[in-house]
Amino acid sequence: STTSNEACKMYDATVTQLVGWYQEDSVGGMEGSLDKMKQADPNFVMAKVLSLWFQLGGKSTSRDEKLKKEVEDLVKSAQQNNLTSREKQHVGAMQQWADRDWPGACAVWEDILLEHPTDMLAVKLSQMAYFGLGYRERMRDSVLRVLPAWKPSMPLYGYLHGMEAFGFVQTNFYRQAEQAGQKALSLNPRDIWARHALCHVMEMEGRQQEGINFLSNSVNDWNRHTLTGHCYWHWALYHMEKGDYHAALDIYDTQYRGRQGLYLADPTSLLFRLNMEGVDVADRWDDTYAMCKPFLDERLTVFQDVHLLLSCLGAKQQDSTKKMMESLRTFVSEEGTQSAVAKQVGIPVCEALVAYDEGDYARAVDLMAPVRYQVGSIGGSKAQLDLFHLFLINAAIRSPQKEHQQLARALLVERKALKDNSPLTDRIMADATLPL
Repeated sequence: STTSNEACKMYDATVTQLVGWYQEDSVGGMEGSLDKMKQADPNFVMAKVLSLWFQLGGKSTSRDEKLKKEVEDLVKSAQQNNLTSREKQHVGAMQQWADRDWPGACAVWEDILLEHPTDMLAVKLSQMAYFGLGYRERMRDSVLRVLPAWKPSMPLYGYLHGMEAFGFVQTNFYRQAEQAGQKALSLNPRDIWARHALCHVMEMEGRQQEGINFLSNSVNDWNRHTLTGHCYWHWALYHMEKGDYHAALDIYDTQYRGRQGLYLADPTSLLFRLNMEGVDVADRWDDTYAMCKPFLDERLTVFQDVHLLLSCLGAKQQDSTKKMMESLRTFVSEEGTQSAVAKQVGIPVCEALVAYDEGDYARAVDLMAPVRYQVGSIGGSKAQLDLFHLFLINAAIRSPQKEHQQLARALLVERKALKDNSPLTDRIMADATLPL
């Protein structure tokens, strides 16, 4: 609770930017609105909750004394008598998040939404957490449950339909996803999450040229967001699918090369996909490794770890590869959701990638095939996770073992059945030295 009108305004500004994936210059972006909120009322608990969310990411407080103290201070502040029960719940969720109990945090946010379905912060944070956990059905259903409580006249209402669209597309309801996404864009053409959800629909249905036109014709609506680089990744994927590697590399050079602060999965996965297609990416792996290097010692999410490892392998950084693998093997002994996922899925996937890089394709298949259906637990979208399906196919094709080549055949047939209009699949089938 706060009596400061300015703190309330800056709270709204921060949540709006978080939900809309953009930085509002008039308030100095999210960092500026957070600072103004804390200055207006240093004791405003929800300012502390938001500030801690941005600081934590997926960090462990056991490795950061400053963060640990901030969590402790936040928990103490929740003992004040003037806090509402909802504010105390938000503090509890952040404590669970800091302890790396992501499902526990989600459970608290869901409790908030049962009583306060229009709490947009609880909606958004649970969406982001479910995505990171790979809980796609829960991500979808959480929004569907609260939508009836919202009125179109309420601030931020349109963004719910973008979230609805993404939940639908990640659970294979493509028609519903397209309808929800179009509705969101009709309310706000700058809703980049809704636009991004429609990119997924077109990707999953093999509508490559339509996807290229969709993004190129609307670029002014989405080119100044924190998710802009990821939409360019989708654009590059459409070109790759069509075999236009030059266009995909051009997107790398204009949108990723030499930049910091990117969503690291975009450049790393793009280059690895190109490599699997036999494309020479020149020195771009060195560039990507430079982006990733500051984060190599952080164990935030398994999804990020896998992509960091790809940068080490692509740039032929053997020492960094070895250190990362040692760090991951240590990480699995820690408490928390991500360490459990690392043990069950992350380590086998990373070991498979190392084996593939070393030319031991049979070992790569033996490591990757058993966790193929569990890889979704590392988080990420269906389009992002397709990297690992392609990886398994490529390893199986290259393996000298007959049973692995039979697996490659079967996986390609399956892939074609699920997405008929896929020039990429057709090329792999044509180029593979396997009778298909």
